[in-house]
Amino acid sequence: MILVRARSGASLLALTLGLAACNNAGSGNGSVSNDAATAGNMAGAVYATWGVHNPPGVSNCGAPNCSYAGDPGRPPDPSYPPYWQSHWTMYRVFNYGTSLPPYAGPPPGLKPGQDYEISYGATYYDSTTTWPAGQGAMMEYYDKRCLPIFPGIPNTFTCAFISLGDTAYFLTYPQDRPKGMPPVCLFSPLNHPPRPDFITHLPYAKGDSAQLGGGAQAYSFWVGADGKPFQTGVRPDQTANQGVMFGYAFAPVNGKMQPQSFYFSGFPLDPPNAPFVSQNYSDWAPTKPDPAKTWNLVSNLDPKSLPQCNVMGAPDAQAQAMKSVKAGNKRPLSWFDIGKAGLKH
Repeated sequence: MILVRARSGASLLALTLGLAACNNAGSGNGSVSNDAATAGNMAGAVYATWGVHNPPGVSNCGAPNCSYAGDPGRPPDPSYPPYWQSHWTMYRVFNYGTSLPPYAGPPPGLKPGQDYEISYGATYYDSTTTWPAGQGAMMEYYDKRCLPIFPGIPNTFTCAFISLGDTAYFLTYPQDRPKGMPPVCLFSPLNHPPRPDFITHLPYAKGDSAQLGGGAQAYSFWVGADGKPFQTGVRPDQTANQGVMFGYAFAPVNGKMQPQSFYFSGFPLDPPNAPFVSQNYSDWAPTKPDPAKTWNLVSNLDPKSLPQCNVMGAPDAQAQAMKSVKAGNKRPLSWFDIGKAGLKH
């Protein structure tokens, strides 16, 4: 079973042809930096993920080894099966009032179009595959609306992230590719798929869990400019205090725990105007994705020859952002900014 939806006239053949030519992609309008795909320039592309997508040592953890296993009151951790795939509905919530995630469905009390935007995508996961860069594969496909975390970039385009072992790629598609972006760029040299037991790296959030009800188990925290978690659970809202939130929930379906939603802070200014984002899973199935329509799109590419992605900000932009924050500027943090001062690698 493969779950990618139809893509407005785009084809996998067209995408594959574009990827095959991507080694010659130019930097266009500055969306990428061609000289950054060397080992010496890649440090800026390692992002804090608190053990979820890379080793705990590259994040300012809030617990020893970024593990909350054994915390008092923590229920037994759910885990991913070896492989799975699922569609999801994404809610980009911009007028949220008191309606904070996690959401069991559409954000309660809010109106679509007026308070939030709906889009769709799919995730494909296989922890059993092995690649030159390490173990596991994952693809997240965003149809017509990309992940809204990039400062100053509208998310009105189709995109995908593919991780093969530690190497993560960012893909754009011909039908709506922003001017200057290449078909594929190197997102990070150290960003692997979550391990099946990844939830150990997030604290159990009792309030988030109760909000979903029905036996759900939710895990979340807020981090600040130093990248260190400072609050468990979404409430109270810390957006105005330069907080960035990261959460994940499981819920029982037919007696078995499975992914319910991935909820997090997007970039709150416009564009992309995304204080909160939630990807709510549907038709989740523990089946193997089709490599021809997922990993094989990038598996034959040499990551060393690819341009480094610049959607999260180039290293000089990162430095300017951190100076701005240290000077007391209230510019919201992006996922690229957080934790850079506290990296241990």
